[in-house]
Amino acid sequence: MITLAERSPMTQTAHPDTVLIIDFGSQVTQLIARRVREAGVYCEIVPFQSAEEGFHRLQPKAIILSGSPASTLEIGSPRAPQIVFDCGLPVLGICYGQQTMCEQLGGKVEAGHHREFGRAFLEIDKECALFDGVWPVGSRHQVWMSHGDRVTAIPEGFEVVATSANAPFAFIANEKRRFYAVQFHPEVVHTPDGAKLLSNFVHKVAGLKGDWTMAAYRDQAVEAIRAQVGDKKVICGLSGGVDSSVAALLIHEAIGDQLTCILVDHGLMRKNEAADVVAMFKEHYDIKLVHVDAADLFINALEGESDPEKKRKTIGKLFIDVFEAEAKKLGGADFLAQGTLYPDVIESVSFTGGPSVTIKSHHNVGGLPARMNMKLVEPLRELFKDEVRVLGKELGLPESFIGRHPFPGPGLAIRCPGGITREKLEILREADAVYLDEIRKAGLYDAIWQAFAVLLPVQTVGVMGDGRTYEFVCALRAVTSVDGMTADFYHYDMEFLGRAATRIINEVRGINRVVYDVTSKPPGTIEWE
Repeated sequence: MITLAERSPMTQTAHPDTVLIIDFGSQVTQLIARRVREAGVYCEIVPFQSAEEGFHRLQPKAIILSGSPASTLEIGSPRAPQIVFDCGLPVLGICYGQQTMCEQLGGKVEAGHHREFGRAFLEIDKECALFDGVWPVGSRHQVWMSHGDRVTAIPEGFEVVATSANAPFAFIANEKRRFYAVQFHPEVVHTPDGAKLLSNFVHKVAGLKGDWTMAAYRDQAVEAIRAQVGDKKVICGLSGGVDSSVAALLIHEAIGDQLTCILVDHGLMRKNEAADVVAMFKEHYDIKLVHVDAADLFINALEGESDPEKKRKTIGKLFIDVFEAEAKKLGGADFLAQGTLYPDVIESVSFTGGPSVTIKSHHNVGGLPARMNMKLVEPLRELFKDEVRVLGKELGLPESFIGRHPFPGPGLAIRCPGGITREKLEILREADAVYLDEIRKAGLYDAIWQAFAVLLPVQTVGVMGDGRTYEFVCALRAVTSVDGMTADFYHYDMEFLGRAATRIINEVRGINRVVYDVTSKPPGTIEWE
Protein backbone atom coordinates (compact mmCIF):
# COMPACT_ATOMS: atom_id res chain seq x y z
CA MET A 1 0.00 0.00 0.00
CA ILE A 2 1.24 3.46 -0.87
CA THR A 3 1.69 5.69 2.16
CA LEU A 4 0.17 9.15 2.42
CA ALA A 5 3.58 10.77 2.16
CA GLU A 6 4.30 8.96 -1.10
CA ARG A 7 1.03 9.77 -2.79
CA SER A 8 1.65 13.17 -4.35
CA PRO A 9 4.60 15.41 -5.17
CA MET A 10 2.47 18.43 -4.31
CA THR A 11 2.81 17.79 -0.59
CA GLN A 12 6.54 17.41 -0.95
CA THR A 13 7.01 20.93 -2.35
CA ALA A 14 7.41 23.80 0.10
CA HIS A 15 5.42 26.91 -0.75
CA PRO A 16 7.30 30.17 -0.20
CA ASP A 17 4.83 31.38 2.42
CA THR A 18 3.28 28.51 4.34
CA VAL A 19 1.43 28.30 7.63
CA LEU A 20 1.79 25.01 9.49
CA ILE A 21 -1.36 23.98 11.37
CA ILE A 22 -0.66 21.33 13.99
CA ASP A 23 -3.75 19.21 14.54
CA PHE A 24 -4.47 17.86 18.00
CA GLY A 25 -7.72 16.21 16.94
CA SER A 26 -10.28 19.00 16.77
CA GLN A 27 -13.13 18.43 14.34
CA VAL A 28 -12.90 22.07 13.23
CA THR A 29 -9.19 22.11 12.44
CA GLN A 30 -10.00 22.23 8.74
CA LEU A 31 -11.90 25.45 9.31
CA ILE A 32 -8.64 27.02 10.51
CA ALA A 33 -7.11 26.05 7.18
CA ARG A 34 -10.07 27.48 5.28
CA ARG A 35 -9.78 30.83 7.04
CA VAL A 36 -6.04 31.03 6.41
CA ARG A 37 -6.48 30.24 2.73
CA GLU A 38 -9.32 32.75 2.48
CA ALA A 39 -6.72 35.29 3.61
CA GLY A 40 -4.66 34.31 0.56
CA VAL A 41 -2.04 32.30 2.44
CA TYR A 42 -1.17 28.66 1.81
CA CYS A 43 -1.31 26.28 4.78
CA GLU A 44 -1.22 22.60 5.57
CA ILE A 45 -2.59 20.54 8.43
CA VAL A 46 -0.18 18.08 10.02
CA PRO A 47 -1.02 15.68 12.89
CA PHE A 48 0.86 16.43 16.08
CA GLN A 49 2.65 13.06 15.92
CA SER A 50 4.48 14.12 12.74
CA ALA A 51 4.55 17.86 13.38
CA GLU A 52 8.34 18.09 13.58
CA GLU A 53 8.73 16.27 10.26
CA GLY A 54 6.08 18.56 8.80
CA PHE A 55 7.92 21.59 10.12
CA HIS A 56 11.14 20.64 8.35
CA ARG A 57 9.34 19.65 5.15
CA LEU A 58 7.12 22.71 4.83
CA GLN A 59 9.54 25.31 6.21
CA PRO A 60 6.62 27.41 7.48
CA LYS A 61 6.59 31.12 8.23
CA ALA A 62 4.01 30.80 11.02
CA ILE A 63 2.42 28.07 13.14
CA ILE A 64 -1.11 27.52 14.49
CA LEU A 65 -1.96 25.00 17.21
CA SER A 66 -5.48 23.57 16.91
CA GLY A 67 -8.06 22.62 19.48
CA SER A 68 -8.58 19.08 20.73
CA PRO A 69 -11.05 16.89 22.62
CA ALA A 70 -8.13 15.86 24.83
CA SER A 71 -7.06 17.39 28.14
CA THR A 72 -3.52 18.56 28.88
CA LEU A 73 -4.06 17.12 32.35
CA GLU A 74 -4.15 13.58 30.96
CA ILE A 75 -0.94 11.55 30.88
CA GLY A 76 0.25 11.24 27.30
CA SER A 77 -2.02 13.97 25.94
CA PRO A 78 -0.87 15.66 22.69
CA ARG A 79 1.95 18.21 22.77
CA ALA A 80 3.63 20.44 20.23
CA PRO A 81 7.27 19.65 19.40
CA GLN A 82 9.69 21.97 21.19
CA ILE A 83 10.96 23.32 17.87
CA VAL A 84 7.67 25.21 17.56
CA PHE A 85 8.62 27.45 20.47
CA ASP A 86 12.36 27.60 19.73
CA CYS A 87 12.26 28.48 16.02
CA GLY A 88 11.45 32.18 16.41
CA LEU A 89 8.30 32.02 14.31
CA PRO A 90 4.94 33.49 15.31
CA VAL A 91 2.66 30.95 16.99
CA LEU A 92 -1.09 31.07 17.59
CA GLY A 93 -2.65 28.58 20.00
CA ILE A 94 -6.39 27.97 19.79
CA CYS A 95 -8.35 26.46 22.70
CA TYR A 96 -6.39 23.28 23.50
CA GLY A 97 -3.56 24.92 21.54
CA GLN A 98 -3.56 27.71 24.12
CA GLN A 99 -3.53 25.25 26.98
CA THR A 100 -0.64 23.14 25.70
CA MET A 101 1.31 26.29 24.85
CA CYS A 102 0.90 27.48 28.42
CA GLU A 103 1.76 24.09 29.90
CA GLN A 104 4.86 23.73 27.74
CA LEU A 105 6.08 27.27 28.43
CA GLY A 106 5.68 27.17 32.21
CA GLY A 107 2.07 28.17 32.76
CA LYS A 108 -0.65 26.13 34.41
CA VAL A 109 -3.92 24.51 33.32
CA GLU A 110 -6.59 23.16 35.65
CA ALA A 111 -9.88 21.37 35.25
CA GLY A 112 -12.43 24.10 34.74
CA HIS A 113 -14.81 24.88 37.55
CA HIS A 114 -16.83 26.96 35.10
CA ARG A 115 -16.96 25.27 31.74
CA GLU A 116 -17.79 27.31 28.65
CA PHE A 117 -19.57 25.80 25.67
CA GLY A 118 -21.23 28.07 23.15
CA ARG A 119 -21.45 31.83 22.88
CA ALA A 120 -19.41 33.99 25.22
CA PHE A 121 -18.44 37.65 25.23
CA LEU A 122 -14.88 38.92 25.26
CA GLU A 123 -13.87 42.13 27.02
CA ILE A 124 -10.88 43.78 25.30
CA ASP A 125 -8.50 45.07 27.98
CA LYS A 126 -5.30 45.94 26.07
CA GLU A 127 -4.08 46.60 22.56
CA CYS A 128 -2.77 43.62 20.60
CA ALA A 129 -1.48 43.10 17.07
CA LEU A 130 -4.25 40.59 16.38
CA PHE A 131 -6.87 43.21 17.32
CA ASP A 132 -5.52 45.85 14.94
CA GLY A 133 -8.41 47.35 13.02
CA VAL A 134 -10.83 44.82 14.50
CA TRP A 135 -11.33 45.18 18.25
CA PRO A 136 -10.56 48.46 20.07
CA VAL A 137 -9.71 48.52 23.76
CA GLY A 138 -12.81 48.64 25.92
CA SER A 139 -15.06 46.95 23.37
CA ARG A 140 -17.07 43.76 23.85
CA HIS A 141 -17.34 41.01 21.24
CA GLN A 142 -19.02 37.65 20.74
CA VAL A 143 -16.82 34.55 20.49
CA TRP A 144 -17.42 30.80 20.52
CA MET A 145 -16.09 28.79 23.44
CA SER A 146 -15.77 25.03 23.77
CA HIS A 147 -13.66 24.03 26.76
CA GLY A 148 -13.76 22.32 30.12
CA ASP A 149 -10.19 22.93 31.31
CA ARG A 150 -8.82 26.44 31.47
CA VAL A 151 -5.54 28.27 31.95
CA THR A 152 -5.00 29.42 35.55
CA ALA A 153 -1.43 30.77 35.27
CA ILE A 154 0.27 32.19 32.20
CA PRO A 155 3.92 31.73 31.20
CA GLU A 156 6.56 34.39 31.82
CA GLY A 157 6.46 37.19 29.26
CA PHE A 158 2.74 36.82 28.50
CA GLU A 159 0.04 39.29 29.42
CA VAL A 160 -3.74 39.14 29.39
CA VAL A 161 -5.27 41.19 26.58
CA ALA A 162 -8.90 40.00 26.81
CA THR A 163 -11.14 38.11 29.22
CA SER A 164 -14.54 36.44 29.31
CA ALA A 165 -16.85 35.77 32.25
CA ASN A 166 -15.49 32.27 32.84
CA ALA A 167 -12.03 32.56 31.26
CA PRO A 168 -9.78 35.15 32.93
CA PHE A 169 -7.07 34.26 30.39
CA ALA A 170 -9.30 34.11 27.33
CA PHE A 171 -6.72 35.91 25.18
CA ILE A 172 -3.06 36.17 26.14
CA ALA A 173 -0.04 37.35 24.20
CA ASN A 174 3.72 37.62 24.30
CA GLU A 175 4.14 40.32 21.66
CA LYS A 176 7.93 40.22 21.87
CA ARG A 177 8.05 36.54 20.83
CA ARG A 178 4.94 36.87 18.65
CA PHE A 179 3.13 34.18 20.66
CA TYR A 180 -0.64 34.47 20.90
CA ALA A 181 -3.09 32.14 22.60
CA VAL A 182 -6.89 32.24 22.66
CA GLN A 183 -9.34 30.08 24.58
CA PHE A 184 -12.11 30.59 22.01
CA HIS A 185 -12.40 29.39 18.41
CA PRO A 186 -11.80 32.19 15.85
CA GLU A 187 -12.20 29.75 12.95
CA VAL A 188 -15.93 29.13 13.39
CA VAL A 189 -18.62 31.45 12.05
CA HIS A 190 -20.01 31.86 15.57
CA THR A 191 -17.00 34.09 16.26
CA PRO A 192 -18.04 36.85 13.83
CA ASP A 193 -14.65 38.57 13.64
CA GLY A 194 -12.58 35.41 13.91
CA ALA A 195 -11.51 35.38 10.26
CA LYS A 196 -10.19 38.94 10.65
CA LEU A 197 -8.11 37.88 13.66
CA LEU A 198 -6.59 35.00 11.68
CA SER A 199 -5.96 37.36 8.77
CA ASN A 200 -4.13 39.73 11.11
CA PHE A 201 -2.04 36.84 12.38
CA VAL A 202 -0.83 35.73 8.96
CA HIS A 203 -0.50 39.21 7.43
CA LYS A 204 0.32 41.73 10.14
CA VAL A 205 2.10 39.45 12.61
CA ALA A 206 3.77 36.91 10.31
CA GLY A 207 4.15 39.37 7.42
CA LEU A 208 2.93 36.94 4.75
CA LYS A 209 1.93 38.40 1.40
CA GLY A 210 -1.36 36.68 0.72
CA ASP A 211 -0.43 35.59 -2.79
CA TRP A 212 -1.99 32.12 -2.60
CA THR A 213 -4.09 32.13 -5.78
CA MET A 214 -5.44 29.48 -8.10
CA ALA A 215 -3.44 30.97 -10.97
CA ALA A 216 -0.26 30.43 -8.96
CA TYR A 217 -1.40 26.97 -7.90
CA ARG A 218 -2.15 26.05 -11.51
CA ASP A 219 1.40 26.90 -12.60
CA GLN A 220 2.95 25.08 -9.68
CA ALA A 221 0.72 22.03 -10.14
CA VAL A 222 1.54 21.75 -13.84
CA GLU A 223 5.26 21.76 -13.06
CA ALA A 224 4.82 19.24 -10.24
CA ILE A 225 2.84 16.88 -12.48
CA ARG A 226 5.48 17.07 -15.20
CA ALA A 227 8.22 16.41 -12.66
CA GLN A 228 6.37 13.40 -11.22
CA VAL A 229 5.20 11.84 -14.48
CA GLY A 230 8.04 12.59 -16.86
CA ASP A 231 7.34 10.84 -20.16
CA LYS A 232 5.16 8.11 -18.63
CA LYS A 233 1.48 7.38 -19.30
CA VAL A 234 -1.35 8.38 -16.96
CA ILE A 235 -4.87 7.00 -16.65
CA CYS A 236 -7.43 9.30 -15.04
CA GLY A 237 -10.59 8.00 -13.43
CA LEU A 238 -13.15 10.44 -14.80
CA SER A 239 -16.48 10.47 -12.96
CA GLY A 240 -17.86 13.59 -14.59
CA GLY A 241 -17.94 15.50 -11.32
CA VAL A 242 -16.10 18.74 -10.71
CA ASP A 243 -13.12 17.14 -8.98
CA SER A 244 -12.18 14.54 -11.57
CA SER A 245 -12.95 16.92 -14.46
CA VAL A 246 -10.64 19.61 -13.08
CA ALA A 247 -7.96 17.02 -12.33
CA ALA A 248 -8.18 15.71 -15.90
CA LEU A 249 -7.89 19.18 -17.45
CA LEU A 250 -4.97 20.11 -15.21
CA ILE A 251 -3.08 16.90 -15.97
CA HIS A 252 -3.82 17.24 -19.70
CA GLU A 253 -2.38 20.77 -19.64
CA ALA A 254 0.76 19.35 -18.07
CA ILE A 255 1.36 16.22 -20.17
CA GLY A 256 -1.06 16.29 -23.13
CA ASP A 257 -1.54 12.98 -24.94
CA GLN A 258 0.22 11.03 -22.21
CA LEU A 259 -3.15 11.17 -20.42
CA THR A 260 -6.08 8.86 -21.14
CA CYS A 261 -9.34 9.36 -19.24
CA ILE A 262 -11.53 6.41 -18.40
CA LEU A 263 -15.18 6.94 -17.57
CA VAL A 264 -16.51 3.91 -15.74
CA ASP A 265 -20.28 3.78 -16.08
CA HIS A 266 -21.00 1.66 -13.02
CA GLY A 267 -24.75 1.93 -13.21
CA LEU A 268 -24.81 4.15 -10.13
CA MET A 269 -24.69 7.50 -11.90
CA ARG A 270 -27.50 10.02 -12.18
CA LYS A 271 -29.86 10.02 -15.16
CA ASN A 272 -28.02 10.67 -18.47
CA GLU A 273 -24.86 11.63 -16.55
CA ALA A 274 -22.48 9.34 -18.43
CA ALA A 275 -23.73 10.54 -21.83
CA ASP A 276 -23.40 14.18 -20.76
CA VAL A 277 -19.81 13.69 -19.62
CA VAL A 278 -18.77 11.89 -22.79
CA ALA A 279 -20.39 14.60 -24.92
CA MET A 280 -18.64 17.42 -23.07
CA PHE A 281 -15.16 15.93 -23.15
CA LYS A 282 -15.40 14.83 -26.77
CA GLU A 283 -16.91 18.10 -28.01
CA HIS A 284 -14.88 20.61 -26.01
CA TYR A 285 -11.54 18.98 -25.26
CA ASP A 286 -8.99 17.03 -27.21
CA ILE A 287 -8.53 14.46 -24.46
CA LYS A 288 -8.40 10.72 -24.99
CA LEU A 289 -11.51 9.23 -23.41
CA VAL A 290 -12.55 5.62 -22.98
CA HIS A 291 -16.15 4.96 -21.92
CA VAL A 292 -16.52 1.62 -20.12
CA ASP A 293 -20.00 0.20 -19.55
CA ALA A 294 -19.48 -1.79 -16.36
CA ALA A 295 -22.98 -1.47 -14.88
CA ASP A 296 -23.62 -5.21 -14.75
CA LEU A 297 -20.30 -5.87 -13.03
CA PHE A 298 -20.95 -3.34 -10.26
CA ILE A 299 -24.66 -3.93 -9.71
CA ASN A 300 -24.24 -7.71 -9.62
CA ALA A 301 -21.58 -7.31 -6.94
CA LEU A 302 -23.69 -4.87 -4.93
CA GLU A 303 -27.09 -6.49 -5.28
CA GLY A 304 -28.61 -7.19 -1.88
CA GLU A 305 -25.73 -5.51 0.01
CA SER A 306 -26.96 -3.21 2.78
CA ASP A 307 -23.79 -2.35 4.70
CA PRO A 308 -22.66 1.14 3.55
CA GLU A 309 -18.98 0.54 4.24
CA LYS A 310 -19.03 -2.72 2.30
CA LYS A 311 -20.69 -0.89 -0.57
CA ARG A 312 -17.87 1.66 -0.65
CA LYS A 313 -15.17 -0.99 -0.46
CA THR A 314 -16.81 -3.12 -3.14
CA ILE A 315 -17.06 -0.12 -5.45
CA GLY A 316 -13.47 0.89 -4.75
CA LYS A 317 -12.17 -2.60 -5.47
CA LEU A 318 -14.14 -2.87 -8.72
CA PHE A 319 -12.95 0.55 -9.84
CA ILE A 320 -9.38 -0.62 -9.44
CA ASP A 321 -10.12 -3.87 -11.27
CA VAL A 322 -11.66 -1.99 -14.19
CA PHE A 323 -8.83 0.52 -14.40
CA GLU A 324 -6.27 -2.25 -14.25
CA ALA A 325 -7.99 -4.12 -17.09
CA GLU A 326 -8.30 -0.97 -19.21
CA ALA A 327 -4.67 -0.07 -18.58
CA LYS A 328 -3.63 -3.43 -20.01
CA LYS A 329 -5.77 -2.83 -23.08
CA LEU A 330 -4.07 0.54 -23.54
CA GLY A 331 -0.64 -1.04 -23.34
CA GLY A 332 -0.05 -0.26 -19.70
CA ALA A 333 0.21 2.93 -17.66
CA ASP A 334 2.50 4.04 -14.88
CA PHE A 335 0.15 6.38 -13.04
CA LEU A 336 -3.48 6.50 -11.97
CA ALA A 337 -4.90 10.02 -11.53
CA GLN A 338 -7.72 10.85 -9.13
CA GLY A 339 -9.61 13.94 -8.05
CA THR A 340 -8.89 13.43 -4.35
CA LEU A 341 -9.41 16.61 -2.31
CA TYR A 342 -7.87 17.82 0.94
CA PRO A 343 -10.96 17.02 3.08
CA ASP A 344 -10.91 13.47 1.64
CA VAL A 345 -7.35 13.02 2.84
CA ILE A 346 -7.82 14.56 6.28
CA GLU A 347 -11.15 12.88 7.02
CA SER A 348 -9.89 9.46 5.99
CA VAL A 349 -6.98 9.50 8.43
CA SER A 350 -7.22 9.21 12.19
CA PHE A 351 -4.65 11.77 13.30
CA THR A 352 -4.61 11.07 16.98
CA GLY A 353 -5.58 7.43 17.31
CA GLY A 354 -7.75 8.59 20.20
CA PRO A 355 -10.85 10.76 20.28
CA SER A 356 -10.41 11.95 16.70
CA VAL A 357 -11.20 8.73 14.91
CA THR A 358 -11.90 8.18 11.26
CA ILE A 359 -15.51 9.25 10.89
CA LYS A 360 -15.80 9.34 7.15
CA SER A 361 -14.31 7.04 4.57
CA HIS A 362 -13.79 7.53 0.86
CA HIS A 363 -13.60 4.83 -1.75
CA ASN A 364 -10.79 6.73 -3.50
CA VAL A 365 -8.49 7.40 -0.55
CA GLY A 366 -5.96 5.02 0.94
CA GLY A 367 -3.56 3.98 -1.80
CA LEU A 368 -3.46 1.29 -4.45
CA PRO A 369 -2.76 -2.44 -4.24
CA ALA A 370 0.89 -3.21 -4.88
CA ARG A 371 -0.06 -5.60 -7.70
CA MET A 372 -1.23 -2.68 -9.83
CA ASN A 373 2.33 -1.40 -10.08
CA MET A 374 0.94 2.11 -10.58
CA LYS A 375 1.53 5.33 -8.69
CA LEU A 376 -1.10 7.91 -7.85
CA VAL A 377 -1.29 11.40 -9.30
CA GLU A 378 -3.55 13.57 -7.16
CA PRO A 379 -3.05 17.21 -8.16
CA LEU A 380 -6.02 18.48 -6.14
CA ARG A 381 -5.24 16.84 -2.81
CA GLU A 382 -4.17 20.19 -1.34
CA LEU A 383 -7.43 21.92 -2.27
CA PHE A 384 -10.86 22.39 -0.75
CA LYS A 385 -13.97 22.06 -2.89
CA ASP A 386 -14.50 25.76 -3.45
CA GLU A 387 -10.85 26.14 -4.44
CA VAL A 388 -11.29 23.38 -7.02
CA ARG A 389 -14.17 25.32 -8.55
CA VAL A 390 -11.97 28.43 -8.84
CA LEU A 391 -9.24 26.32 -10.46
CA GLY A 392 -11.83 24.94 -12.87
CA LYS A 393 -12.61 28.48 -13.98
CA GLU A 394 -8.88 29.09 -14.46
CA LEU A 395 -8.78 26.06 -16.74
CA GLY A 396 -11.84 27.09 -18.73
CA LEU A 397 -14.23 24.40 -17.53
CA PRO A 398 -17.83 25.35 -18.48
CA GLU A 399 -19.91 26.95 -15.74
CA SER A 400 -22.43 24.13 -16.05
CA PHE A 401 -19.79 21.70 -14.78
CA ILE A 402 -18.07 24.01 -12.31
CA GLY A 403 -21.34 24.61 -10.50
CA ARG A 404 -22.44 20.98 -10.39
CA HIS A 405 -23.43 19.66 -7.02
CA PRO A 406 -20.98 17.16 -5.47
CA PHE A 407 -21.87 13.56 -6.18
CA PRO A 408 -19.47 11.11 -4.49
CA GLY A 409 -17.99 8.23 -6.46
CA PRO A 410 -20.20 5.57 -4.83
CA GLY A 411 -23.08 7.47 -6.42
CA LEU A 412 -26.59 6.13 -5.97
CA ALA A 413 -25.26 3.19 -3.95
CA ILE A 414 -25.09 5.31 -0.80
CA ARG A 415 -28.31 7.14 -1.68
CA CYS A 416 -30.09 3.82 -1.51
CA PRO A 417 -29.76 2.61 2.11
CA GLY A 418 -30.43 -1.08 2.61
CA GLY A 419 -30.11 -3.72 -0.05
CA ILE A 420 -29.48 -2.56 -3.62
CA THR A 421 -31.47 -3.83 -6.58
CA ARG A 422 -31.71 -2.65 -10.18
CA GLU A 423 -35.35 -1.74 -9.65
CA LYS A 424 -34.59 0.44 -6.62
CA LEU A 425 -31.73 2.18 -8.42
CA GLU A 426 -33.98 3.02 -11.36
CA ILE A 427 -36.69 4.37 -9.06
CA LEU A 428 -34.12 6.51 -7.27
CA ARG A 429 -32.57 7.73 -10.53
CA GLU A 430 -35.95 8.95 -11.79
CA ALA A 431 -36.89 10.61 -8.50
CA ASP A 432 -33.52 12.34 -8.29
CA ALA A 433 -33.91 13.66 -11.84
CA VAL A 434 -37.37 15.10 -11.11
CA TYR A 435 -36.11 16.71 -7.88
CA LEU A 436 -33.14 18.40 -9.59
CA ASP A 437 -35.35 19.52 -12.44
CA GLU A 438 -37.67 21.27 -9.99
CA ILE A 439 -34.69 22.90 -8.26
CA ARG A 440 -33.43 24.28 -11.58
CA LYS A 441 -36.88 25.48 -12.63
CA ALA A 442 -37.20 27.34 -9.33
CA GLY A 443 -33.80 29.00 -9.91
CA LEU A 444 -32.41 27.47 -6.72
CA TYR A 445 -29.65 25.22 -8.07
CA ASP A 446 -26.78 27.67 -7.55
CA ALA A 447 -28.05 28.66 -4.09
CA ILE A 448 -27.74 25.05 -2.92
CA TRP A 449 -24.38 23.36 -2.41
CA GLN A 450 -25.67 19.80 -2.68
CA ALA A 451 -29.08 18.28 -3.31
CA PHE A 452 -30.13 14.71 -3.93
CA ALA A 453 -32.90 12.20 -3.44
CA VAL A 454 -32.62 9.14 -1.20
CA LEU A 455 -34.70 5.98 -1.50
CA LEU A 456 -35.35 4.87 2.05
CA PRO A 457 -35.48 1.14 2.90
CA VAL A 458 -39.08 1.65 4.02
CA GLN A 459 -42.35 0.92 2.25
CA THR A 460 -45.63 2.41 3.37
CA VAL A 461 -49.28 1.93 2.58
CA GLY A 462 -50.78 4.78 0.62
CA VAL A 463 -53.95 5.59 -1.26
CA MET A 464 -53.66 6.81 -4.83
CA GLY A 465 -56.98 7.42 -6.53
CA ASP A 466 -59.25 4.50 -5.73
CA GLY A 467 -56.46 2.06 -4.98
CA ARG A 468 -54.06 1.25 -2.22
CA THR A 469 -50.32 1.21 -2.78
CA TYR A 470 -47.41 -0.27 -0.89
CA GLU A 471 -44.37 1.63 -2.15
CA PHE A 472 -41.13 3.29 -1.10
CA VAL A 473 -40.54 6.51 0.81
CA CYS A 474 -38.29 9.07 -0.89
CA ALA A 475 -36.28 11.54 1.19
CA LEU A 476 -35.10 14.83 -0.29
CA ARG A 477 -31.87 16.43 0.90
CA ALA A 478 -30.53 19.93 0.20
CA VAL A 479 -27.75 21.71 2.07
CA THR A 480 -25.85 24.97 1.90
CA SER A 481 -22.10 24.98 2.47
CA VAL A 482 -18.92 26.78 1.48
CA ASP A 483 -16.22 24.19 2.01
CA GLY A 484 -18.14 20.92 2.31
CA MET A 485 -17.00 20.47 5.89
CA THR A 486 -20.07 21.92 7.56
CA ALA A 487 -23.55 22.28 6.10
CA ASP A 488 -27.01 23.42 7.01
CA PHE A 489 -30.25 22.28 5.42
CA TYR A 490 -31.69 24.56 2.75
CA HIS A 491 -34.82 26.38 3.88
CA TYR A 492 -37.28 25.61 1.12
CA ASP A 493 -40.73 27.12 1.19
CA MET A 494 -43.59 24.67 1.46
CA GLU A 495 -44.87 25.52 -2.01
CA PHE A 496 -41.66 24.23 -3.57
CA LEU A 497 -41.63 21.06 -1.47
CA GLY A 498 -45.25 20.37 -2.29
CA ARG A 499 -44.62 20.83 -6.00
CA ALA A 500 -41.52 18.58 -6.00
CA ALA A 501 -43.21 15.88 -3.93
CA THR A 502 -46.30 15.88 -6.13
CA ARG A 503 -44.23 15.45 -9.28
CA ILE A 504 -42.17 12.61 -7.80
CA ILE A 505 -45.24 10.71 -6.61
CA ASN A 506 -47.08 11.23 -9.90
CA GLU A 507 -44.17 10.53 -12.26
CA VAL A 508 -42.09 7.91 -10.48
CA ARG A 509 -43.76 4.54 -10.11
CA GLY A 510 -42.64 2.89 -6.88
CA ILE A 511 -42.81 5.95 -4.56
CA ASN A 512 -45.92 6.99 -2.66
CA ARG A 513 -44.48 9.29 0.01
CA VAL A 514 -41.86 12.06 0.09
CA VAL A 515 -40.16 13.58 3.15
CA TYR A 516 -37.60 16.38 3.54
CA ASP A 517 -34.45 15.93 5.61
CA VAL A 518 -33.74 18.95 7.82
CA THR A 519 -30.63 17.74 9.64
CA SER A 520 -27.43 19.77 9.48
CA LYS A 521 -23.93 18.48 8.86
CA PRO A 522 -21.41 19.18 11.61
CA PRO A 523 -17.72 18.98 10.64
CA GLY A 524 -16.69 15.60 9.30
CA THR A 525 -20.00 13.77 9.45
CA ILE A 526 -21.19 11.50 6.68
CA GLU A 527 -23.48 12.93 4.02
CA TRP A 528 -26.01 10.11 4.04
CA GLU A 529 -25.67 6.43 4.78
